[in-house]
Amino acid sequence: MEEAPTPNIRTFRDLVAWQKGVRLSLLVYRLTKRFPDDEKFGMVSQMRRSAVSIPANIAEGYGRGRRAEYIRYLEIGRGSLFELQTYLELAREMKWADGEDMTAVARLADEVDRVVSALLRSLKRRRA
Repeated sequence: MEEAPTPNIRTFRDLVAWQKGVRLSLLVYRLTKRFPDDEKFGMVSQMRRSAVSIPANIAEGYGRGRRAEYIRYLEIGRGSLFELQTYLELAREMKWADGEDMTAVARLADEVDRVVSALLRSLKRRRA
């Protein structure tokens, strides 16, 4: 990258977006353990893959070393987040997940969206 995003960020692990993305992935794994067995290779697999894709893309983009690629991977990660939010809505409608666990996952997904969106805005402003 031309310059570090902030002086305190030395690796992708220091990024709040990545940290929250990892936490979201863990919550999705716990949530989907209770889904019907016949969804193991359907909705469960899709939800887990999209959840893991969020912090993975944040890390990969950071590691690419160029701002344009970093932005691109953050946008891909954000797309995976929207995919996950769609699956969460479907799971709620199917009554596979509700209550506190679903609320916690949905809230954290919203937080991840805010943090990634803010990071994207910041990077795009610096590029202009």
